[in-house]
Order: sequence, then C-alpha cells, then structure tokens
Amino acid sequence: MAQRAGNADLPLHGGRVPRWLGDRMTRLGTMITEAIVHHYGRDEFLRRLAHPFWFQSFGAVMGMDWHSSGITTSVIGALKRGLTPLSGELGIHVCGGRGQHSRKTPGELVSIGDRIGFDGARLAEASRLVAKVDSAAVQDGFDLYLHGFIVSDDAKWVVVQQGMNGDRRQARRYHWLSEGLESFVNSPHAAIEGRGQGEIINLADRRAARSRASQLDLLSALGPDGLVRELAVIESGGAPAAPVQPMLPHLVMPAHHDVRESDVNMRRLHGNFAAAADRGPKDFEELLLVPGVGARTVKALAMVAEVVHGTPCRFSDPARFSLAHGGKDRHPFPVPLKVYDETINVMKSAVQKGRLGREEELAALRRLDEQSRRLERYVTGPDLKEIVAGEFRDSARLGGRSVFGWEAEHQEDQRDGPTSAANVRTGY
Repeated sequence: MAQRAGNADLPLHGGRVPRWLGDRMTRLGTMITEAIVHHYGRDEFLRRLAHPFWFQSFGAVMGMDWHSSGITTSVIGALKRGLTPLSGELGIHVCGGRGQHSRKTPGELVSIGDRIGFDGARLAEASRLVAKVDSAAVQDGFDLYLHGFIVSDDAKWVVVQQGMNGDRRQARRYHWLSEGLESFVNSPHAAIEGRGQGEIINLADRRAARSRASQLDLLSALGPDGLVRELAVIESGGAPAAPVQPMLPHLVMPAHHDVRESDVNMRRLHGNFAAAADRGPKDFEELLLVPGVGARTVKALAMVAEVVHGTPCRFSDPARFSLAHGGKDRHPFPVPLKVYDETINVMKSAVQKGRLGREEELAALRRLDEQSRRLERYVTGPDLKEIVAGEFRDSARLGGRSVFGWEAEHQEDQRDGPTSAANVRTGY
C-alpha cells in the first residue's frame, strides 16, 4: 500500500524561468535522470520523483529557487523537454504539465499506450481519478493547477501535481506512486507537501473508510433535507467531536528567500566540500579531464552525485543543494554559468561513456558521494555566511547570472552584495 511520506510548506511564487536557465535545467535534469536509471533502474527513478524531499533537492541543485512552488513547474517542464526525445531509449514518458497542458494528459497517455503497447485508456482514467481525489476528496483549500504524469514502458507511474491557495500565497504539492497502489480512495498518496491549514477534510485517507460508507448510507436513508437537519444538530454541539488525526511528518519550506544556516545541514555541506577537495585530485584522470573543469565544479559535482546516489534521509535539507549552482533570484548566490556548464559537460561525458560500458567517470562520481558521507562525520569548515560571501566575490569570474542580469565585478564597498539586486547589470 502506498503511504504518505509527509508534507511541506511551499511559498507560492510567480514569474518565469529564463531561457538561459531553463535550457540548462533540461540538460542537467536529463543527465541526472540517465545516471539514476543507469545505476538503479527506472522504478527507482519513479520512487525518487514520488519523494517530496528528493524532488525539492533535485530542483535546487539545478539552480531553481530553492524553496518555492516554482520548482514543481520547472522540474516537470525540464523533464518533459529532456526525456521526451529519449523516451524510446529510457522507456520513460512525461505527460501533462501546467494549466492547459495538464488537461492534455489523458490524450497523451492513450497515444503513448497505443505506441508502446500498454493500456493507455486505463492510465488516462487513473490520471483523472488522481486529480479528482486531490481536488474533491482532499478538501484542503488548494486548487489544482499542475498535473504531471510520468509513466514507464511497463505502465508503472508517478504523479506530481500541485494546487495553490492564492489568498495565503501558498502551494501544496501532492505525490502519487503506482507501486503498491491498491485503491484510489484509501491512503493512496506517496506524499503531500504544503503548509498546514488546520484540520482538513481528507476522504482519501484509509481512516476515512467508515466516513465514506456512512456518507453513502446517510444520503440513501435521509435524503438531502435530512442531511441538512443532521448538519444543524452537529453545528449546535449535539454530536461528539471527531478525534483529530495524527499529523504526518513534514518538511517546512520557509517564506524567506535567503538561505540561512538553519536551512542547511552544515555537517553534510562540509562533507561535500571536503570530499571535493580530497577526492578530486585522486580521480583527476577519470573525472576531471573534461576541459575547463576545476575545483569549484567538483564541489557542485559532489552535490549532483548525492542527488544521484543519496538515500532518502539525505534530503531533509533541500537548501543545501542550492549551494551547487545558486539560484536564479540570487539566493543563495547568482547562478555561476561557467560552473553549471562544466557540471553538464562532466555528467554528459560520464553518462555517454557509461552507455558504452566505460564506467570510470560514473564510478568516480559515486566515489565522490561515498567520500562525502565518510568525511562529514568529522570535518569542519567555514560558516554559511562566509561560503556565500565567497561565492559573491567570485560570481563575475564564474559567469554569475540571475533574473536581474549578469553580475558586475565585486567591489569591497558593496557591503550588501549578497542581499541586494542594486549591484547587478540588468538585462537578459
């Protein structure tokens, strides 16, 4: 039986992903997907997508706003663009999307089913049911606006969909996984993310089975007028209060834009950086022969390697992964495009050689992740403010860019550099 993994707060952000970042997210997201499928198979990739903490970390390592609702849209979009040309090779198909694209999901599934050989009509019905459960059976104040359906050639699937509450400026993301799913109305979610809104009506919880049956009985026995009378009795205090359901574990994504030390597991971050310093020289022949790759890129690769190889408990602090390639809104720092492009080149080289049976570079990335976990038990390093300040000092040299434009050369008198957009050149 699929179980909920928890929930998380997601500030609702507007705007768009600029093309210079969206194209890179597509390429890096595709390379990470290929690496996961290569090492662990398609089923594991679907399980990762159904894990809300991993999903948020995946978006953060790609340079998207680390805490916002926009990660959902941008990650689904990047995967659809990047994996569609490789669907014949990987056997993974991304359907749906935001707004009008979500409504095309059933038709896409039928078309893919006709081409691949699975029952697309049955999956189209599953898509509709998933949307109905999260919009009607789970009455939590969020209106669905995004529906992504990712399916493999053997008809296993994961759904990631998101709703918004405009009044509260918050979003809630829902994760579904077909693996082990026995019922669409009996605790089917793999996870739900979103800020707690107090007690909600969740008729899709297995604990609501008696409630669902009772509602049908009441409707049959009392009719609409009788239900109105019963409701009046309850509201007047004539019926005992229902027990409060236990709260699920949840990841709280804060409203503040800046990445703070409280958002990051510094022990793990220091482990990432120490592994980059220690492992990089040892693996130079396997990992660093891609032209232009330097020490800063190896730091980013350590976090990319963790997204590929890390276990679920490793993603409790998604903000840490924004230290790989920054964020488009300059938090924690502008996206260092030279580093980003070097990361893509290394991943591309490793994946392409891995397809041909040459595992040296993929093995080097795995060792980088293993070393991070070993070193984090005892290494120390600078605090987060010092790390971020260093990134801002180097930003222009590393091709720093954000939605505000390219980064100017650092000046010592720009004391507010890390938090101000006034010191950047505008333009895209």
